[in-house]
Amino acid sequence: MKGKQRMSDLRVMTDDQLEQELLTLKKEQFNLRFQRASGQLENTARVRIVRRDIARAKTIAATRRAAK
Repeated sequence: MKGKQRMSDLRVMTDDQLEQELLTLKKEQFNLRFQRASGQLENTARVRIVRRDIARAKTIAATRRAAK
């Protein structure tokens, strides 16, 4: 599992890489929700970290779209 994404790491990504990262994070979020529902989730803090990473990626993507 990856740790928290830094804004600077996300900013240097291309648009395609950013979209791929967002897709990966959403898949992880789905899996974490499934684990939590079935009682198998051990690291509950990971849910919060992933949710915030998704928000970071979406913020950068929106900023880039607004700049174009």
